[in-house]
Order: sequence, then C-alpha cells, then structure tokens
Amino acid sequence: MKNYLGIKGMKKEELARLVESAAKIKAEYKAGAKNASLANKTLVMLFEKPSTRTRLSFEAGMTQLGGHAIYFDFITSQISRGETISDTANVMSGYADAIMARLFKHADLLELSRHSSIPVINGLTDLEHPCQALADVLTMHELGKLGKGKTIAYVGDAANNIANSLMLACAMMGSSVRLVCPAGFPPNNEFVAEASKHSKVAVETDLSGGVAGADVVYTDVWVSMGMEEQQSERLKAFGPYQVTSQVMAKAKKDAIFMHDLPAHRGLEVAADVIDGKQSVVFRQAENRLHAQKALLLELMAGKK
Repeated sequence: MKNYLGIKGMKKEELARLVESAAKIKAEYKAGAKNASLANKTLVMLFEKPSTRTRLSFEAGMTQLGGHAIYFDFITSQISRGETISDTANVMSGYADAIMARLFKHADLLELSRHSSIPVINGLTDLEHPCQALADVLTMHELGKLGKGKTIAYVGDAANNIANSLMLACAMMGSSVRLVCPAGFPPNNEFVAEASKHSKVAVETDLSGGVAGADVVYTDVWVSMGMEEQQSERLKAFGPYQVTSQVMAKAKKDAIFMHDLPAHRGLEVAADVIDGKQSVVFRQAENRLHAQKALLLELMAGKK
C-alpha cells in the first residue's frame, strides 16, 4: 500500500490487515511493550482544517513509535501566500518520510499525492475520513459488533465524509449497513454502489425502522465544517433524527452507540445517550491512536 487516500480503492484484505495490526499494537502498548520501529522517521502533518483527534493521535503515535511529527498549517506557511500544493508536496518529500493532510477538498489531496514521492495519508477531506473509519471498525471488532450477521445503523447526514468511509469500511468487513436520513439528504450513490458489492446496504427515511435490531447506532454532526451557511436548513431537516434513549431502545439490547466527535448534545444525540452505558465514543477516540500507529507502520516501517 503506497498511500492511504480513502477506503474507496482499498482491498478488503488490506483493511482487514490494518484492523488486526491495530488490535495487536494496542494490546502490546497496553502491556507496556516499546516499539521504536519509526526511529529517525518524520511525519509532516499538513492542516487546512482544525483538529483535535487527528493531530493528537498522529503526533502521539509518531512519538510512541520513536519518530517525530511536524505540525504544518496553511495559515503560517507559504501556502497562505500562494505557494502551490504541487510545490509544497515536492518540498515536503525532500524533508520527511510521509505526509498526513487534513484538507477541505479531496481534489487537493489527490494533487498532493501526485506530486509527492513519499506516502500520503488522508487525515480528512470533504469526500472521506478513512482514518476515523479505521478506528471505528477497530472499535466494533473489539466489541464483537463487526462482520457477517452484524448491522450498523448510521443516522443523520448520510452524505458526509464520515458516512462515505464508514459505510464502505463496514461493508468490506462483512457488516450490513443502514443509512437512516431525511429524503432530501440522500447518501452518495457512488459509495452506496461500492459498499453494496461487499454487503447489504439499505437507505431508510424511517428512524425507528432504520435502527430496529441494529448492533451499532452511529451518528455525526448535522452541520459539518464549511456548511455553516446551511445551518438553519439542516437543523430543521435533521431535527427528527436525533438519537435518543427511545431510539436506542429500538436497537438490540446490547447495541453500542458511536460518534466520531466533536458532538453536540441536544442536537444529533441526547446527552443521556452519549454519556450513557451504551456509548463507546471515548473508546473510539482512543482507538484513533492505535489505528493511526498501524497505518504509519504499514506505510513507513522499513522504507528508506
């Protein structure tokens, strides 16, 4: 695997290998084992968008693996004065061993990868968030909620980057996927078609029916970064899709609740759900670290 630009385009064997690797890395870390496989390696973290989990997980991950991460943002770099993505990619390729980029436009990520001679990781774009999806399937795997016979119900904005990566990753791992959303905000047909090659994917507008019997109930913010001008319209459309304790009661008794964070209590999820016993959101967040380490080792370890 040369780059990690999205779940789309991956082989399911590659995804399964990353999940198993992340689980092993986590177990070793919890047991106190040291791993300096990335000693003298450098990761450049290119940020156009704000971040909490992406920056912390990659920077901590590089430190724990013996390497170094450089925070590099658009505002304080020459990109803000017009230096091109292609020139920036060429320069970073001469300094580092890999690039993680968190950008608005997926097209800019592809431009970066075309001009980079080192691995490029998608830390988030408007199309996909594959690093989050990797941590999510790791979490489901740990809790026995992933694979054939399991169902994930994704509620809310089924057309965003989280939904795209998550539906495809879960389907590739054998889970059935239900996308529960307002009729006026349908999912990305290209990702639905791709995910349907691996497992059953259904699009539902009825919230109760959509989560009925699900093993996992997942939601995300209704207004993503860059969509602020649509806030009023979106809050009205998604209002009936809040995940409440009554909604969770429709899922399996032992179902888990997931959210990639940051969350808005009282909007997409009720406080008693995200802070309740079925919630695994902070386990998800921690798993970003272990998933990222598996990814970094896959792309960087042993490469000159």
